[in-house]
Amino acid sequence: MHDYYKTRGVPRTATREEIRKAYKKIARESHPDVKPDDKAAAERFKQATEAYEVLGDADKRKQYDQFGQAYRHAGGTGGSPFGQRGGTGPIDLGDLFGGGFDLGDLFGGGGGGGFRGAQRGPQPMRGTDIRAVIQVPFHTSAAGGTHEITLQRGSDVEKLEVRIPAGIKPGGTLRLSGKGEAGQYGGPDGDLLVSVNVAPHPYFRREGNDVLVDVPLTLAEATLGAKVDVPTLSGQEVTLTIPPGTPSGAKLRLKGQGFPDQKTKQAGDQFLVIKIVPPRDLSDKARELLQQFASEVPQSPRKGLW
Repeated sequence: MHDYYKTRGVPRTATREEIRKAYKKIARESHPDVKPDDKAAAERFKQATEAYEVLGDADKRKQYDQFGQAYRHAGGTGGSPFGQRGGTGPIDLGDLFGGGFDLGDLFGGGGGGGFRGAQRGPQPMRGTDIRAVIQVPFHTSAAGGTHEITLQRGSDVEKLEVRIPAGIKPGGTLRLSGKGEAGQYGGPDGDLLVSVNVAPHPYFRREGNDVLVDVPLTLAEATLGAKVDVPTLSGQEVTLTIPPGTPSGAKLRLKGQGFPDQKTKQAGDQFLVIKIVPPRDLSDKARELLQQFASEVPQSPRKGLW
């Protein structure tokens, strides 16, 4: 008779989950579909299954711990583990591996209750997808680039370089095929799904494929016109001509300086939003000149508005 704990390779203090994991490991390594012509592996699988039938059931385990192999005649639960079973019934390998196993096909009670081999093998199972979230700089979302991501798989650490396509939108998802959990029984590996967040920019903001930036102007610049240097997504500054009399809130366009469309590859535009900034502190002379200006250039901007 075999010691079920030694058969499973677990201590007598092992939890039910530790026992389940130990059986799962042996089943993966010694299943007849994995080693179809290995009689020793078949015997290990048979013994492990018999042990799990007892140790995986709380009542049977209690009796086994108390009576050893005589547990079969205690509490009315006698009988071979591979014949009519008491307790919870046959082990469902589908619960352990996700489907494709049937102990009725793997073991039989006839001919001494020996191992008959598998009549139906496990079905290939695709690996589980892994999800991750990263945050990239604003300019990277516009121009594209790479981002390193670290994955923890058990005790292994893997570093992957994720390619960020130009023009990706906040919340976009990138799929890295085959970088998820490993498939089983010949099934394909899962994928890595990376959700991309975009860090805010101190002065640029995105609307669709367009980019906007506020351009502060003095009262004189807006009134008389001016030339001012403004930033672009490319990192270069361009000189913008402000027409005389430009109102606050006006949008001046730089064509093709926005985000590239991921489908058409056509770039959006950059809009420069004019913000007139009046002076806060006026000297007496400046106040006098401004009052004189107001009298020389009478305005009624609200007339007819409401």
